[in-house]
Amino acid sequence: MSDKFSLEGGCTCGSVRYRMTTPPMYVHCCHCRWCQRETGSAFAINAMIEADRVEVLQGTPDVLLTPTLSGKGQKIARCPHCRVALWSNYAGAGDKVRFVRVGTLDDPDRLPPDIHIFTASRQPWVVLPQDALAFEEYYDREACWPVESLERRRVLLGG
Repeated sequence: MSDKFSLEGGCTCGSVRYRMTTPPMYVHCCHCRWCQRETGSAFAINAMIEADRVEVLQGTPDVLLTPTLSGKGQKIARCPHCRVALWSNYAGAGDKVRFVRVGTLDDPDRLPPDIHIFTASRQPWVVLPQDALAFEEYYDREACWPVESLERRRVLLGG
């Protein structure tokens, strides 16, 4: 981890601004139909990071409970004005891990996907890079994540 890492982002109208203070643990590009519906796009790109490493710089997002395929729901933090989704918290990790929507970053190019998941339902016109790590469904975290990220997750979740 770099003490000098900083990446800022925010909503479209500028009412809510945030900063990631460290690199994320891992970046997912999810091609599941649920993410397609929720985003109105072909996929969702989420940077998984400890919640306490995301500082709200301006404004207060609304947190809305949204249904998920698992039935456990997810909390989505949205700008109260323009309604842009900034990050989610899923039931599995609770409020400890934020799934920051990479597209809301000022410089989203800095966080390309580490992995593509649920590619069995990806749109047929989406072509993945030849060297992309990709799985038709979900994947084995222990086999794919860097050791440092696995340790960060273990410390955070106590497991």
